[in-house]
Amino acid sequence: MPQQLANFKSEFFKALAHPIRIRILDSLRDGEKGVNELSEILKIEPANVSQQLAILRMRNIVVGRKAGSNVYYSVSDPTLFRLLDVAKDIFNNHLVGVRDMLQQMEAVS
Repeated sequence: MPQQLANFKSEFFKALAHPIRIRILDSLRDGEKGVNELSEILKIEPANVSQQLAILRMRNIVVGRKAGSNVYYSVSDPTLFRLLDVAKDIFNNHLVGVRDMLQQMEAVS
């Protein structure tokens, strides 16, 4: 893998490496939203939402559309949602594995 691609992937995943940023992205699945709307959905202060959006914007993961004094954010590449879905599948598979291991341990006891 070329170094430039490896660097891009590393920086991309760093930008995703925060639970609030993941929740923001999941909230944008059904379309663009402003900071206040995201704040209400996520039950997080608008300043914190703005801070996390700034990180996502720097990596071009989200884009903003200005309308008057408001900015509405959306995901720059909807393929990102497939990545989030795969991560959810991996998480669910991990839980199934842990559950099976616990059941085996209980059976031995």
